[in-house]
Amino acid sequence: VQLQASGGGLVQAGGSLRLSCAASGRTFSSYAMGWFRQAPGKEREFVAAISWSTDDTYYADSVKGRLTISRDNAKNTVYLQMNNLKPDDTAVYYCAADSYYRGSYYSSHGMEYWGKGTQVTVSS
Repeated sequence: VQLQASGGGLVQAGGSLRLSCAASGRTFSSYAMGWFRQAPGKEREFVAAISWSTDDTYYADSVKGRLTISRDNAKNTVYLQMNNLKPDDTAVYYCAADSYYRGSYYSSHGMEYWGKGTQVTVSS
C-alpha cells in the first residue's frame, strides 16, 4: 500500500486546513485509514481513524469537535478536515493504513502502512 499525503501548510490560529491522503497498491475490503501526528520533541500520537467499509470512526480526545476524518471510496482517498486550529496542532501529520479497523486500539498503537508526512504549522 502506498500513501501520499498532501494539504499541509501555515495557518493562523482559528483557521482551517484539509489534509488529503491518496492510497494505491494493494487494497483490502475491510481496511482502515488514519492520521497520526508528531510535534517537535514529542512522540507520535494518534489523531483519527476511519473504517473503509463502515461508518466507524475514532478520534483522539484532543481533536474531537474540531477535526473530522472522512473518505471517498471512489478516489481511494481519506481526508482530515481541521477547523479551529490551535498552535498545539502544529506537527508533521502522517497518513496511515491498516489491514482492518481496530478503533480505540490506535490510541496506543500504530498502523501497518505509513506515508510521508505533511507539515502543519499553526501560528498564534
